[in-house]
Amino acid sequence: MAQKILIVDYGSQYTQLILKNLRHAGYPGEIVPFNRVPTLNDPNIRGIILAGGPRSVYEKNAPTLPDGLFDIDVPILGICYGFQLLCSTMGGETLPGNTTEYGSSVIEIKNRSMLFSGIDQSRINAWMSHSDEVKKASENFTISAVSENGFIVAVEDMSKKIFGVQFHPEVTHTQEGTKVLGNFLKMIDIQDKWDMDSRLGQIKADIAEKTNNERVALAISGGVDSTVLAVLLKEVIGDRLIPIFVDNGLLRKNEARDRMEMFASLGLNVKCIDSSTLFVDRLQGVVDPEEKRKIIGKTFIEVFEKELKGSGVRFLGQGTLYPDVIESTPVYGQSSKIKLHHNVGGLPEKLNLDLVEPFRYLFKDEVRELGKLLNVPSPVLDQHPFPGPGLAVRIIGAVNEQRLELLKEIDDIFISELKSTGLYEQIWQSLAVLVPVKSTGVKGDVGISEHLTVLRAVTSVDGMTADWFEMPSDFLKKVSSMITNRVKGINRVVYDITSKPPATIEWE
Repeated sequence: MAQKILIVDYGSQYTQLILKNLRHAGYPGEIVPFNRVPTLNDPNIRGIILAGGPRSVYEKNAPTLPDGLFDIDVPILGICYGFQLLCSTMGGETLPGNTTEYGSSVIEIKNRSMLFSGIDQSRINAWMSHSDEVKKASENFTISAVSENGFIVAVEDMSKKIFGVQFHPEVTHTQEGTKVLGNFLKMIDIQDKWDMDSRLGQIKADIAEKTNNERVALAISGGVDSTVLAVLLKEVIGDRLIPIFVDNGLLRKNEARDRMEMFASLGLNVKCIDSSTLFVDRLQGVVDPEEKRKIIGKTFIEVFEKELKGSGVRFLGQGTLYPDVIESTPVYGQSSKIKLHHNVGGLPEKLNLDLVEPFRYLFKDEVRELGKLLNVPSPVLDQHPFPGPGLAVRIIGAVNEQRLELLKEIDDIFISELKSTGLYEQIWQSLAVLVPVKSTGVKGDVGISEHLTVLRAVTSVDGMTADWFEMPSDFLKKVSSMITNRVKGINRVVYDITSKPPATIEWE
């Protein structure tokens, strides 16, 4: 058995980010639910990280520390809930806070502790996601940082190699978070390193073993994930790959045409199925976003099954990522479902195809890294994410042809201008949202009542957290003018400046 760092999951949305950070640093890790932790006296367990979670340590039946945790001599790091659990178990006290801390918060480093070694600033921005407060730390702990609200946010006991932080160092928006985790990892001796090249080799082997000379139908959308998957499957199984592009009518302006041209340039023989009328008709009158996803997911599979009927195809390939999974269903522990994704929770119960999802526990940036190893062109890898349900979840309320055409025109202006000005490459994801709200306006000296559209652009690495992009005011002024002048029915444009959390990147 290989050496590893054990990550105990208490249901945090960010648990997999911890594992991703370990991988990038070359350390192998394994995530286990808090109620299924293996025996800790395994010599291959070289360190333990207690992840966050949505519960409170003082609740009845709240998750507890693993048995025998303090009997082993390995470095331990508690994050968020794990931090509170360590403090409470070791003689401290955690209670509901008078102030909640979500998103970016300034913390003050009180001493040059092991965790903050090499960090010159005394104040850094850290990502928080908690409503409880550690009122008192154990006597054995040294308090090494506090938040701007006076909360204890970092402690350590060097003699026992036990550390705890209230903030999330695994999140990209925590300033110096990589260094904090790196300082903890310096105390862990692991010989077996992790790298993406070896991961790619394992993924290829897994695909070959699972498919076992069977054909694989791939739902290819043209986005980063499904396109990298198509190139990967083509390399592993060759002509046994059957890539199919479904035009669901919920795509961007001229996207079906552009995608087919791109597929041909990659040497992929993709079949296009125009089912736009079917999808849009089934969405008529549907307002609830979860219901939209279910309808789209069900229709998506129906189209595939009809197309493949009698073909003997057994497998369906999908570019599902970990953020899709963790936001849709609890995976490891008690993570809270945020929304349903059409290729995760929206699949019908009786699916007649077995899934091939080799990216299921990877992030967007890791898939891009795999794409580079597979020589996928940069324009494909650098494109912004686009949701599987398409514009249906960017139209708040009912979906119909008229509202789709409105949003397609708005989106086309926004994205085209981002690209022409060079801003597109600075942004992780950009989108336009059509809101079912009308406001009073004036066009040509005539009073009007037209619709509102929201523009959104965020910076991120993996989609698990995101900050709004500080768009230049002259760009917003120009795009707002273009939209209100060119798109009939729109008279007001606003820009979303909310981070994730508390919001999600998409509105639905």
